[in-house]
Amino acid sequence: MNELKNDLVLRALKGEKTERVPVWMMRQAGRYLPDYLKLKAKYDFFTRVQTPELATEITLQPIDQVGVDAAIIFSDILVIPQAMGVEVLMEEGKGPSLPNVIKSQQDIDALITDGAEESLKYVTDALSLTKKELNGRVPLIGFAGAPWTILCYMVEGKGSKTWDKAKQFAYTEPQLARQLLQKITNITINYLKAQVKAGADLVQVFDSWAGALSPADFKTFAQPYLVQIADALQHDAPVILFPKGTWYALKDLSQTSAAGLGVDWCVEPKVARELTNNSITLQGNFDPSKLLAPIPEIKKAVKEMIDGFGTQRYIANLGHGIMPNVPVDHAKAFVEAVKEYGL
Repeated sequence: MNELKNDLVLRALKGEKTERVPVWMMRQAGRYLPDYLKLKAKYDFFTRVQTPELATEITLQPIDQVGVDAAIIFSDILVIPQAMGVEVLMEEGKGPSLPNVIKSQQDIDALITDGAEESLKYVTDALSLTKKELNGRVPLIGFAGAPWTILCYMVEGKGSKTWDKAKQFAYTEPQLARQLLQKITNITINYLKAQVKAGADLVQVFDSWAGALSPADFKTFAQPYLVQIADALQHDAPVILFPKGTWYALKDLSQTSAAGLGVDWCVEPKVARELTNNSITLQGNFDPSKLLAPIPEIKKAVKEMIDGFGTQRYIANLGHGIMPNVPVDHAKAFVEAVKEYGL
């Protein structure tokens, strides 16, 4: 194993002192980078995800071009439904669609939950290859979608603003919903453990649609499964939980075995610190749209964000994924502003 030359992210997650704030960006590997667009023109989405050499190349692009302190493997949260035997289509510009939605006990019984390591070997191969290519420059992040978010796609069949079909399923068939969530949780734990074995230094669990739930429903349909994943992986690698839009859960989640919590831009840094009693590393929470502001504005807003979080037990990031229309020099300015903070 190569010694890590830059372990700021890992030290921040352990609560150790860092000489500066570490920074990376969700969705940093991909759609806003010109080099990525060249590959996108040549290969369809799942070819890019399923070809370890391509996934590695895409994962490394922002390390060289934007200067972030961690690499996150180029993949997709919907590889889990695929591994469970559910068809996932990805149309350019349209987002994902799952033609055969989960509706009944039979549908849930038919899902495959064994053999994730074999069917998702292309992800672990990409991690191993990336780890080698990184040569210890920065840590490598593995990830998975959270069970609630994956259920949303499997029941709704496509993206949604309100997720009413998914919620209807959870409220009218709570037993089935819990069975489905547990199946997703089991395969996700095995998948993340395989990622760590293949070279991921830490993992993040994306609950992108958790904010569609009320606090009480979050406690029923999201939180228990996030906690199970964090518990199962706590001795393998640090886990960052990112349930977007759920500031109300920060206190509870700060008392779990997670090493870090991602926060979005809808909660003030100071409030996030108070809610978590300064007991856990926080990551976030720059509004990705703000990267479209003039560069001096970006730098000013970054300074304000870090003033709010403080420089320790903190990883600077966006509050959700970077958008395709963000100019690369604006992304760079964000990263540089974090690195220059307090100098």
